[in-house]
Amino acid sequence: MREFKDRGDEVFVICQREKRYDKQTELKNELGIQVLRVRTGNVTKTGLLEKGISTLLIERQFIKAVKEYFKNIRFDLIIYSTPPITFVKVVEFIKKRDGSKTYLLLKDIFPQNAVDLGIIKERSLIWQYFRKKERNLYALSDNIGCMSEANVDYVIKHNSEVDRNKVEVCPNSIKPVEMHDYSSIERNDIRLKYNIPTESVLYIYGGNLGKPQGIDFLMDVLDSVKNMENIFFLIIGSGTEFNKIKTEVIRSKQMNIKIEEYMPKNEFDEILSVSDVGLVFLDKRFTIPNFPSRINSYMEFGLPILAATDLNTDVKDMLHEAKCGLWSPSGDLESFMHNVVNLNSNEVLRLEMGSNGRTYLEENFTVDRTYEIIISH
Repeated sequence: MREFKDRGDEVFVICQREKRYDKQTELKNELGIQVLRVRTGNVTKTGLLEKGISTLLIERQFIKAVKEYFKNIRFDLIIYSTPPITFVKVVEFIKKRDGSKTYLLLKDIFPQNAVDLGIIKERSLIWQYFRKKERNLYALSDNIGCMSEANVDYVIKHNSEVDRNKVEVCPNSIKPVEMHDYSSIERNDIRLKYNIPTESVLYIYGGNLGKPQGIDFLMDVLDSVKNMENIFFLIIGSGTEFNKIKTEVIRSKQMNIKIEEYMPKNEFDEILSVSDVGLVFLDKRFTIPNFPSRINSYMEFGLPILAATDLNTDVKDMLHEAKCGLWSPSGDLESFMHNVVNLNSNEVLRLEMGSNGRTYLEENFTVDRTYEIIISH
């Protein structure tokens, strides 16, 4: 959105403000962008019943807010992303009122991802409800931007009614920071600040710690490195499985692991800048080709990527094409540990793959490129 603003467009953002923050609906100018924060029920960090009711009410609450705060604004373009898929009526209302163009950034394919993980049963009533929402969202969208080629193929294969010409690759993107070349003394100082061993090869995981990540395999990996020398795993994130990992880390008294629930972005970036390897985990049951956004952060800071995923994602193909990391199937501990040993013992390989990743990011995953893809329509 900042890229749109920087190009001279007038930008409005609508997002939710959950009631647990105890603040009302509010419209503010934030860095030249009009941001409308709509008070809604709690959707995150709450029970299934409240989450379900709050999710169902969001469309009505957003439409009410648009009518009240944006009644005299006419929008040329509406950009929205999944998850969630429950903004169909909001997009439909604005599109009909203003004759807007609509662009869906398809970051998650739901409800199939929930089916893969055993959360929703295929053909159940709740599946049918969300599948209808998904189809309506695709039909409403003038263009659909997918995270990768595999996602494009998946959408077309499983939604024959969707026009092939309106589905394209529009990947996760960032505005990369300039690389900072720290001296060894500066690197050591930063590591000491966060209680990270200065001599160890630092593997970092940042992001969601939930069922999609196949946490049992991550725990197998942590157990397998407990007797290795010169290695340290730092896990930073939150999610439904966080406490499960934390409990096990405390119980095992393992010295080469640290787990943190939350960290401000500036501190996380500081740690990324002195890390050696970025970790990616996805559950082996996935039939949809996920493409985790944290890959961009690892590439931004020149880290080689060590990934364990399902067989359907094309993350493995990207790593191979860019020569920026190593991959193994999720659940294959022997293969994964072979890659760990390979990266841990070879600094030249790590630096080379990290550099390749940064180059690939600058050529493929930057916001200016995403802007051009969207605006070309």
